[in-house]
Amino acid sequence: MSKITFLGAGSTVFVKNVLGDSMLVPSLQGFELALYDINPERLKESESMLRNIQASNGSTVRIVAYSDRKEALRGAKYVVNAIQVGGYDPCTITDFEVPKKYGLRQTIADTLGIGGIFRNLRTIPVMMDFARDIREVCPDAWFLNYTNPMAVLTNVMNTHGGVKTVGLCHSVQACISHLFDGLGMDKEGVRSRIAGINHMAWLLEVTKDGVDLYPEIKRRAAEKQKEKHEDMVRYELMLKFGYYVTESSEHNAEYHPYFIKKNYPELIERFNIPLDEYPRRCVNQIKGWEEMRDSIVNNASLSHERSHEYASYIFDAMETNVPFKIGGNVMNTGLITNLPREACVEVPCLVDASGVTPTYVGDLPPQLAALNRTNINTQLLTIEAAMTGKKEHIYHAAMLDPHTAAELSMDDIVSMCDDLIEAHGDWLPKFR
Repeated sequence: MSKITFLGAGSTVFVKNVLGDSMLVPSLQGFELALYDINPERLKESESMLRNIQASNGSTVRIVAYSDRKEALRGAKYVVNAIQVGGYDPCTITDFEVPKKYGLRQTIADTLGIGGIFRNLRTIPVMMDFARDIREVCPDAWFLNYTNPMAVLTNVMNTHGGVKTVGLCHSVQACISHLFDGLGMDKEGVRSRIAGINHMAWLLEVTKDGVDLYPEIKRRAAEKQKEKHEDMVRYELMLKFGYYVTESSEHNAEYHPYFIKKNYPELIERFNIPLDEYPRRCVNQIKGWEEMRDSIVNNASLSHERSHEYASYIFDAMETNVPFKIGGNVMNTGLITNLPREACVEVPCLVDASGVTPTYVGDLPPQLAALNRTNINTQLLTIEAAMTGKKEHIYHAAMLDPHTAAELSMDDIVSMCDDLIEAHGDWLPKFR
């Protein structure tokens, strides 16, 4: 029996999308859906939810919850990763509150910046444990990584974990819809080309019937910038650097040195930047789950319609050899020629029975490559810190982070990193 293993299966709503989707795919009937999570209560809830969906749609999959991770992985053909190490309390709180003492403010802190660095440092050791198990009990499995920080974790699994890994993010899928809906433009029949790095990939081409739509996009964006709206950072980046970026304005506000600046507090209001946004989302998500648990977990007639998540389409393409195109995070094997080969990049990929085949992009416009490299610098130094255990590389990663470096002195950056290491305690034993 073929097997799909879901690590972090306590993420019940996401499990519903990925594995609920899989139940609806003919080529995946008869598969085992293996669930694993370190929280037994949440694991049981996800198992119950999937059994409700199965009862409603008659799928022939086999649903099994495991308390032993290695057994959950044993013989898997596909592995989906959706873990969060340290959770909202205490680790996300730590990621936000310690930097605040130094006057360093953040919005999301899950990808780059000081929060992204420390999220990586506590997650990479767990990922390396996954990799060891996978090499032992399912060495040919494809690993689909949904966990942030996407670029670093996908890079680590490929280069240090020895696991066939592709990173999957929603930002490429949502880019055109978000841009066109925000500007009141018709997206039907629009063709696009997107490449860069995760959360900072670029809409390089956008056409309809062979006509370049960028002039009209920029005209409307410039007009819309005269009033408050929720995508002001991305529009500003596009108007200054020439291209629209895939990930949201609240994310990109902290990837660059231009927007969150204590010496220019008016920029927060001007660009409508939601400081401390991720902690608010976490609190609301926890509250929302308490309110919706019964409707999902205890609903015997729970139905499901296939979502836009890539996972089930990837499984199906590999099983049937019918190609499917995705935006995937993969190693830069000469794909984007003016970015480092050591980087993980986000490019169009073709999926079929042979696996995930990335497509060649060539040079990005020089200003876009330069912006990407500022983030890649921090990513690569974070990996160096995690894999060598050398604390000085944490300092290097932070000192190279665009937002952190724009706000703090080198001495304050070192001190802040030390405070974060201390505050994380047993989450970062290697560096204490």
